[in-house]
Amino acid sequence: MFGPHLILEAYGCPKDKLADMNSISKMLDAYPPQLEMTKIMPPYVFTYHGTVEDDWGVSGVVLIAESHISIHTFPDKGFATLDIFSCKDFEIEKAIQFFCDHFQPESFDKEVFMRGREFPKSAGRARAIVEGERARLSAVAS
Repeated sequence: MFGPHLILEAYGCPKDKLADMNSISKMLDAYPPQLEMTKIMPPYVFTYHGTVEDDWGVSGVVLIAESHISIHTFPDKGFATLDIFSCKDFEIEKAIQFFCDHFQPESFDKEVFMRGREFPKSAGRARAIVEGERARLSAVAS
């Protein structure tokens, strides 16, 4: 496997938590060390205003050597999302707790996917996959 992908949707969060760009930036800055990951750039956080009045929010991302952590908020709707994709395992419940301590949702839904089922983590594994596929194709052609 390549690694876990946590998707969390949080409901009933206080509007002030969801609208605070500075607080979200600080949170994203602190997230990688919480999960023993390597931040490779400072967080990028911005406010977005859509065409519908209450579709505004704050979005932010921090790139990590292991992949990324992103947050999107909709303050007028009390809604936020979290997306953590990593090529190394991390403590899912710890990641959720860190998010919930900050945003204080009334409830949340989570999904965890294991990405890259056949991702070769080594040259030997990649070679074995390619050789196996070539043998299969050769047998089909015969």
